[in-house]
Amino acid sequence: MRIINLMENTKGAEGCVWEHGLSFYIETKKHKLLADTGASEAFLKNAVVLGIDLRRVDTVILSHGHYDHGGGLAAFAGLNPRAGIWMHRGAGEAYYHKTEQMEKYIGISPEAGSLPGIEWVEGDRRIDDELFLFGRVSGRRLWPEGNRELMRKAGDVFRQDEFLHEQYLVVEENGKRVLVSGCAHNGILNILDRYREIFGDMPEAVVSGFHMSRKSGYGERDLALIRETARELKTLDTRFYTGHCTGEIPFQVMKEEMGEQLRYVHCGEEIRLPF
Repeated sequence: MRIINLMENTKGAEGCVWEHGLSFYIETKKHKLLADTGASEAFLKNAVVLGIDLRRVDTVILSHGHYDHGGGLAAFAGLNPRAGIWMHRGAGEAYYHKTEQMEKYIGISPEAGSLPGIEWVEGDRRIDDELFLFGRVSGRRLWPEGNRELMRKAGDVFRQDEFLHEQYLVVEENGKRVLVSGCAHNGILNILDRYREIFGDMPEAVVSGFHMSRKSGYGERDLALIRETARELKTLDTRFYTGHCTGEIPFQVMKEEMGEQLRYVHCGEEIRLPF
């Protein structure tokens, strides 16, 4: 299995551009797939730099309905209209970042739902013996505080986004499983609890942002939540690869707790799995 970052917030491989967004290229025995497409078509340029032919991709998984994960969908479909695009039914709703001072639309383009190859998902879905999608995460243990400012708009009414549109990819190969999430808005611990319900154990590796970045800074409550999350993850026999919405300060706090069990993946870098 190969996992290569095509887009992330920070500078990485020589020649790659970076933006606030996330995209991974994953290659298995049966598939060449994308997990998210960044905020724009920039990930296509990085694929060229890295020698990856996205015209051969057969499957795209959209983790949730935010622009920084699905903004490049239309550009990808223009390059490769044959790939299946697996999207949760709720991903096309209107999502906002809203505070007392600002209101910003952060959803994907409304036209994304009419792209060729859309496969709508509601709930769990076994794609084949390598790929499995699940959702329905209801726990709120150590829920990321940054979620409080993220809303779903229905008509003229804003409501707290409960992230029912978030889905998670499990890639299985040679008896090993890798869990791939976008931002883990529902909280990585709650997602892993749901994973355990389905599979009965823990994955060998997790590739995910942790949505702990805060533009307003970090109070003691924020830092305590980050440390407690890291301490719980440390008890698992699982490797974690993160970036994007985790944030540099939260990453350093988690790294102090988790050591080599946690790694930051920069733009253009390949994840070397320990199996």
